[in-house]
Amino acid sequence: MKRNVFGVDIAKQVFQIHWVDTDTGEMHSEQVKRAGFLPWFANQPDSDIGMEACGGAHHWARRLIAMGHTVSLLPARQVKPFITGNKNDVADARGIWTAMQQPGMKTVAVKTEDQQAVLSLHRMREQLVKFRTSQINGLRGLLAEFGEVMPKGRAALKQQLPDCFARLSERVPVFLLESLREQWSRIHELDSEIKQLEKRLQEWLKQNEAGQRIAKVPGVGLLTATALIATMGDPKTFHSGREFAAWLGLVPRQTGTGGRIQLHGISKRGDTYLRTLLIHGARSVMAHNKQSDNWLARLQQRRPNNVALVAQANKMARTVWALLAHGRDYQSEWLPA
Repeated sequence: MKRNVFGVDIAKQVFQIHWVDTDTGEMHSEQVKRAGFLPWFANQPDSDIGMEACGGAHHWARRLIAMGHTVSLLPARQVKPFITGNKNDVADARGIWTAMQQPGMKTVAVKTEDQQAVLSLHRMREQLVKFRTSQINGLRGLLAEFGEVMPKGRAALKQQLPDCFARLSERVPVFLLESLREQWSRIHELDSEIKQLEKRLQEWLKQNEAGQRIAKVPGVGLLTATALIATMGDPKTFHSGREFAAWLGLVPRQTGTGGRIQLHGISKRGDTYLRTLLIHGARSVMAHNKQSDNWLARLQQRRPNNVALVAQANKMARTVWALLAHGRDYQSEWLPA
């Protein structure tokens, strides 16, 4: 018996479902409320369901898989070419239904609640870091308005602020000085919240065997290891380490016609946050590289530093995939066959 194929455009309260009857070939489109979404599919035989990988998609995918259905999460940029006409829920569901049946379509692995919880901590930490940076820059700007220019770096700012506040106490109103001190205290509170989130990530990493394995790779620390494990999901989703690196946007962008291929800068596709962590990790590896005859040193001698930096990040991504896909431990002296 041929399985039914459904394209679902999810939202907060209204879900649009598109499908074609396998017997008659008749096209259907139905709108379902949130409360009736799961009961609607509970009355359907095991089917193939496609959704965009957006907010709430992983939750609904887990619920539908538990009911016996097969769910494919599609990146929004791969669905967009199949949406024709006006932009509405009906066209979106029809576009998802069309896209999920295309050969070679790349899907997003459905994440577990544990993986989503780890990524939630990363997003919260990233948000707090942005708040902290904004508060520090705002404090520097306010001090500069009164002739107090602080040196670069948080350590230097922390060291010179007491003297700065002492000088300002003789010139500015008390209410402004108190407000500046409150803002500095708020920055310390953000520091404490960020450290608390990192402590929770550390506790999770201690209980995760795969995370401990890849944390031994040079340049992969606490944040990178936990983000990689939670974002990648099942490593077998990728056929090779190069495909994983390409998914992260760490390979050259290509343009070509008439059989002539040109390579440009990295494509920057995929998760920007994860790619940034790998780039920073590669920068740390380059800074601490003391050998003059290894692969990285030889690459730095013949290519620009930024090119070597991305190449090291690419190598780290491939190494991480190999360790997770094959269940191996990291060996610094290991050579490929």
